[in-house]
Amino acid sequence: DAFREYAHRVVDNADALAGYCTQEELTVVSGGTDNHLLLIDVTPYGLTGRQAESALREAGITLNRNSLPFDPNGAWYTSGLRLGTPALTTLGMGKEEMREIASVIKLVVSNTKPSKIAKGKNTGKASQARYKILPLALESARSRVSDLLHHYPVYPELDLDYLEQS
Repeated sequence: DAFREYAHRVVDNADALAGYCTQEELTVVSGGTDNHLLLIDVTPYGLTGRQAESALREAGITLNRNSLPFDPNGAWYTSGLRLGTPALTTLGMGKEEMREIASVIKLVVSNTKPSKIAKGKNTGKASQARYKILPLALESARSRVSDLLHHYPVYPELDLDYLEQS
């Protein structure tokens, strides 16, 4: 029964995250989700999935780039992001936290641009891997992610102050 309730919370969180991403004008590929995952298309921001994944990791959000149907960027660079809610749900997060996560994702992808290639035959073209993120946006995103993790620590039983002193 406990697992069944947890599984329902996972799916409810994924549905909420998909809805909040849509409200943030992020393109949820299937228009929503019926399970624990959702895909976001980042091409409207001029990014590859690889760039968006790296920028979001730099901000403290762990997710994966993912190919989309008929992906023009292929399986390595991709055009999408795959987000899942099991870990968030395990931490105790709910719908309000999904709203904040969607907002932070939007902040990061809308303030990230591809870098220009500096050397070689493709000099001046947009990179498919490298990116630049506006420093103030990155700082804000990191702060917001840190605040979430402060309220929902990964290992709440650890005494971090003690570990830092040791």
